[in-house]
Amino acid sequence: MPRIFLTLGAINAFLCVLFGALGAHGLKHALTTDMLVIFQTGVQYHFYHALGLILVGLGLLTNLSQSRLLKLSGWLMFIGIVLFSGTLYIISVTGIRGLGVIAPFGGLSYMSAWLLFAYAAWTGK
Repeated sequence: MPRIFLTLGAINAFLCVLFGALGAHGLKHALTTDMLVIFQTGVQYHFYHALGLILVGLGLLTNLSQSRLLKLSGWLMFIGIVLFSGTLYIISVTGIRGLGVIAPFGGLSYMSAWLLFAYAAWTGK
C-alpha cells in the first residue's frame, strides 16, 4: 500500500509542475485574470496534497503500516485532488462556473484527510 500512495504522490507532483508551467506559459494569455487565479489555486492545492500523498506513503512505511485511518486519509486526499483541483481546472479552462458546486466536496475531502492523518499519527491506529 505505501507504493500506491508514494506513486500517486509522485505522479500528482509531476502533474502539478506540468499544470503550473501550462498556467504560467500556455494559459497566461488565453485566460482572464480571474480564471488564471482559479487555475493557480487548483495547482496550489493539488501540490499540497500531492505532498500529502507522499507523507501518507511514508507513514505507511513506519509503525503505521497497518493503519486503516492513514490509508483512508490518502484516498480522501486523492479524491480531494480530483474533486477540488480538477473542478477548478475545468472551470478556469471552460468558464463553466456552475461546476463550482463540486469543489466544496473536494475541500471536505481534504479537511477530512488531514484530520484522519492527525488522528492516525496521534493514536498510532
